[in-house]
Amino acid sequence: MSPEPETGFFRAESPGEVLALLARLGPRARLLAGGTDLMVRINRRQFKPQALIYIGRCGLDYIEDRGGDLAIGAAAPLADVLASPLVARLAPLLREAVSHMASPAVRSLASLGGNLANASPAADSAVPLLALEARLNLASARGVRTVALEEFFTGPGRTVLAADEMIQEVTVPAGAGARPWAYRKIGRRQAHTLSIISAAAAAEAADGRCHSVRLALGAVGPTPILAREAASILIGQPPRAELIAGAAEAAGQEISPIDDVRASAWYRRRACRALSARLLNQVLRPGREES
Repeated sequence: MSPEPETGFFRAESPGEVLALLARLGPRARLLAGGTDLMVRINRRQFKPQALIYIGRCGLDYIEDRGGDLAIGAAAPLADVLASPLVARLAPLLREAVSHMASPAVRSLASLGGNLANASPAADSAVPLLALEARLNLASARGVRTVALEEFFTGPGRTVLAADEMIQEVTVPAGAGARPWAYRKIGRRQAHTLSIISAAAAAEAADGRCHSVRLALGAVGPTPILAREAASILIGQPPRAELIAGAAEAAGQEISPIDDVRASAWYRRRACRALSARLLNQVLRPGREES
């Protein structure tokens, strides 16, 4: 007779203990930090994990400056991200986006890594991090691999994480947060609401031409996305109003929105074009947005 599979609640005291548990339990286990997404799904009986591994006190709640790179542990609460002077200095775009996420009570529990691992198309932290060229360190007992955030999401609720892996930390590369940036979120209310659409732009222009453009969009498709075609229209070109209008139009064609209880696909596509134009003008044509 085969032994009964391990079940229950495990409180990890270190990242190494988390990885050992994941190696042993595999797909039967789910990681728990703040639980603001996970426990809702469990309480609604959407799924029932055989084991929960609590990682909220295992040393993954750090926020550090590593030679200009900003490193944030996966279990860092959103409230700590919002309050961090390092985040304000090295990634102010991320701080701005987090300030529009959930309520203070939820932010005190919800973790940055959990928001990403949940892989909601409307994950609000993903949009600024995509614009900031964020990378994820994914750890397992086999080692650590680094994945660009734009390659992490594979569909609603799905990522490239293997059953024995966890997000160890999120890294924003040095200098990414210093670029001109803009962020906007549209919801059914002004605060504490899921996104109908969110957008973030970070760009550099020098010598009259666009050298770097990253436009990220959320809640407009199966995953948060980078509008690559929109950026390609602008790279190497002067930031003229007509080119930005063309890039915004391209962004509206890159998305694949759906009708749901929050908004129609038609509205999301129109809002995408309008937000893209506004944000790109803001970062590339400061003071001339309306010209």
